Amino acid sequence: MKDSDDRLCQCEMYAAVTERAAVAVGRWLGRGDEKGAQEAASEAMRAGLDRLPIEGQIVVGNEDEGDPLAIGTTVGKGGDRVDLAVDPIEGASILARGDFGAMAMIAVGDPDTLPRFPNMYMRKLAVGPTARGWIDLGRPVGDNVAAIAEAFGRNPQDITTIVLDRPRHEELIDDIRAAGARIKLVPDGDVTASISVAIRGTNDHLAIGIGGARQAVIAAAALRCLGGELQAQLWPITRTEIAQAAEYGIDDVARVFTLDDLAPGEVIVAATGVSNSDLLRGVRYLADSARTHSLVMCTRHNWVRFVDGIHFFARERREEVRLLS
Repeated sequence: MKDSDDRLCQCEMYAAVTERAAVAVGRWLGRGDEKGAQEAASEAMRAGLDRLPIEGQIVVGNEDEGDPLAIGTTVGKGGDRVDLAVDPIEGASILARGDFGAMAMIAVGDPDTLPRFPNMYMRKLAVGPTARGWIDLGRPVGDNVAAIAEAFGRNPQDITTIVLDRPRHEELIDDIRAAGARIKLVPDGDVTASISVAIRGTNDHLAIGIGGARQAVIAAAALRCLGGELQAQLWPITRTEIAQAAEYGIDDVARVFTLDDLAPGEVIVAATGVSNSDLLRGVRYLADSARTHSLVMCTRHNWVRFVDGIHFFARERREEVRLLS
């Protein structure tokens, strides 16, 4: 990616892609069709990416070769070479149920910088800037909670942890409770959880648990922009997965990956809310427009922006632009 002021425009163009995906898939809220929502989001994001002046290689995407955003796919109409980690709808099941917290996201890195991971689980630990340097994935959960509380100058009882609501986390939840911390169980969205702990005002302090390895790349890129920290470790459950990790050049499955491993170099991250969350508002549809709320971040220009966008469906429009209430 070019080291110049046109990078500002690049950030905006990636936000336009996540906005496009969010507007397309937002109409599937509560319809109970997870597959249909996923397809709508993928097609819209692919169409948006193909309009950009880039030669983008999808590093994190869908494993299905027939998917518009399949891993290894080249997108764009030609230009700067970039690595792309895409999630056109994090929380497709959330959206299908009509629940909170679905988002469309893209992380962008310089060519051949974003790591390739097999499709398996990872143990993850994420915090914001205040607790950066205080965590250690190799230590017990209680020790990490105590360290984070000390970093914030609070008691462990005042620390809120975000955990995916999964059976595999039963022991983890018991350990968090024993440490005295508060727990916020979420049905989906471990990337969203990692971003949330790095933004003040959400009252979230720690995202912890086992989630997808590839989602760790997007989360790490976001936390690099936000000044936070993420540590992750592969969590293979079969010998086949250990062998699969070796095929990706990971011989030590106990290795702890840091931000420098997961999101090296300069990165751009764009995320648009599809359904409401503590972080972003979902898409709102009006008579001939839709309103989106996005988060756009860039390390090179060292800024984070919340963007309120209005998208008109026709040039001859009846609606007036409204202030955000």
